[in-house]
Amino acid sequence: MTAMKVLALHGLAALSGVSAARSQQRPLTHQSPLADTVTDTTEKKAIDSEALQGTIKVENLLARAKQLYEIAKLGEDEYNHPTRVIGSKGHTGTLEYIHSALANMSDYYTLEKQPFTAVSGQIYEARLVLGDEVASSAWPMGLTPPTKDRQPVSGNLVLVENEGCEADDYDGDKLKGNIAFILRGSCPFGTKSELAGKNGAVAAVVYNYEDDSVSGTLGTPLKDHVATFGLSGEEAAPVLKKLKSGKTVDTIAYIDSVVEKIVTDNIIAQTIEGDKENCVMLGGHSDSVAEGPGINDDGSGSLTLLEIATQLTKFKVNNCVRFAWWAGEEEGLLGSDYYVYNLPKEENKKIRLFMDYDMLASPNFAYQVYDARNDVNPVGSQELRDLYVDWYTAHGLNYTFIPFDGRSDYDGFIRNGIPGGGIATGAEGIKTKEEEKMFGGKKGDWYDPCYHQLCDDVSNLNLTAWEVNAKLVAHSVATYAKSFEGFPQRVEVDAKVTEGSKTYARSVKYHGGKLFI
Repeated sequence: MTAMKVLALHGLAALSGVSAARSQQRPLTHQSPLADTVTDTTEKKAIDSEALQGTIKVENLLARAKQLYEIAKLGEDEYNHPTRVIGSKGHTGTLEYIHSALANMSDYYTLEKQPFTAVSGQIYEARLVLGDEVASSAWPMGLTPPTKDRQPVSGNLVLVENEGCEADDYDGDKLKGNIAFILRGSCPFGTKSELAGKNGAVAAVVYNYEDDSVSGTLGTPLKDHVATFGLSGEEAAPVLKKLKSGKTVDTIAYIDSVVEKIVTDNIIAQTIEGDKENCVMLGGHSDSVAEGPGINDDGSGSLTLLEIATQLTKFKVNNCVRFAWWAGEEEGLLGSDYYVYNLPKEENKKIRLFMDYDMLASPNFAYQVYDARNDVNPVGSQELRDLYVDWYTAHGLNYTFIPFDGRSDYDGFIRNGIPGGGIATGAEGIKTKEEEKMFGGKKGDWYDPCYHQLCDDVSNLNLTAWEVNAKLVAHSVATYAKSFEGFPQRVEVDAKVTEGSKTYARSVKYHGGKLFI
């Protein structure tokens, strides 16, 4: 662990690592107006971590969250509830809000909208019946097409050989007009669905080899994709037993969905001052899932970035700071992937590290640090990890390491040789008994019981966790905006370069919130 100097946390004495219940979260004595335009006629102060942390006020963060929820309501006409999913008025409003705030700081930042074409999918209704039982764990794959004419289709369930990754695994004579039953395995779900479709299947079911359910995505839409479900290994087991004994399993599949291409935007803001050959970059995603407003996921991260970008204008930086708000994260890291994979080699190298901030205010939180190590990631990732660890430790706060497994927007950066890491407070994972002792909250429950649901609204935020983590984000920005002394130099990069990147790419199984194999 590096012995990095950690500056004192302004105003943290009243906080602790114990989760505050919603009823116990501090009342606000006043509602501060949000100052997105910083008018400063005096000379700016040199960047200082303690001073930047001192500008972070929970009432400002909460006020922004309330504004974001009102913006999410713009999606009600189309979705019948608040949402900021890409393509919705709620997401368009989010982008306008972020861009407008940054445009008011044009004397401090250059500002760019980066348009790209994204694929958006929405599930309206779905059901899978196996024999005479409705499959309770069946869930449509992301970006799945609907069943024919958006009506139920029926047929026999046909067991596909091996893992369904090769054309020879499929018997077209048996599959035509029927439903493919495919083991989850080493190739993309989209490949399985495509091969099933090419062999005449009217739908496909991918079952897990573990008891858990399968939440995956088909990825880029292909003409031979068919309506595809994921199914838990536990529910698949008795069905598999019947099929292997030669019994017939009548199946009905129904998915009403739409998959469409839209144009959306990343928003990038970079300080005008600071060494442009040595940039610290950080990002959060601007979109939510279709199911809800996403005020924690990732309103908490994206609003933290906006508040810090606002407060940073009071300071003079030595290294450039680049903020990013990604679109299409919930559809499979679309925006961040587009950005990184379109960076010229010389621009890639200017990014000394990337910090990902996704879900910073989960109600049943744990202080989570991505376990990014130099032996399996681009060199510098571990130094960033240790900065977070040192900060939590210096302030008497517990922390825990979580897998660096491709579930958020750091993925494209790591795959392309850029050191990275980040912090989070937890999504659908289960809080353990030990973590209950470390952080408070409730063991056995999700860290965020409203993850990807309608109830991810303003009341879903833990203000204690949010304020603590927003100050840590400020510390990370100030540290590297001031100096990269002691931080590893970037190595030469060519396409998908460093050994750490290759090791990482071989080990991850997620691409965003869904499995991709």
